[in-house]
Amino acid sequence: MEQKPKPYMNPYLAGFLLGLVLLAAFFITGRGLGASGAAKSVVIETIGNIAPDYAEQNSFYASFFATGDGRPMKNWLVYLTLGVLGGAFFSGFMSGRAGFAIDKGPRISNAKRLIFAGLGGILFGIGAQFGRGCTSGAALSGMAVLSTAGFLTMMAIFGTGFVIAYFFRKLWING
Repeated sequence: MEQKPKPYMNPYLAGFLLGLVLLAAFFITGRGLGASGAAKSVVIETIGNIAPDYAEQNSFYASFFATGDGRPMKNWLVYLTLGVLGGAFFSGFMSGRAGFAIDKGPRISNAKRLIFAGLGGILFGIGAQFGRGCTSGAALSGMAVLSTAGFLTMMAIFGTGFVIAYFFRKLWING
């Protein structure tokens, strides 16, 4: 018997709850949220394990191993991101939405959709590195402390998304 998916959470309530999580992060850790730091920690730890001599000689990588506990994977953002992923799977199972499906429009193949999604993720990751933070770190946390850069980052992210979506909309619309 297939479980009927439950309705999504009210977006205003979800936004309010996200704000409470952000407030708690500032209160407990003294920092905002951000997932790109976790991805960076995983990459740095991987390079440190695969090519320790290279990591030691490279000033960028060496600086991460020279501090305090010396392991990038002990960064709290790694555990935050693991919690977000675990919570997403838990929520998916509880709401009857867990499973693998490729969201796409009628005019695009599965392969092309996955390629576009991969390219978008890579470009967003590069942008997060250039911008010194991802959407949650640079935009949400920045806006929470009334940083001009946070507001500009959010406008740039959503503005670029709207412009790019205009050119790819035909892949998602019937007719």
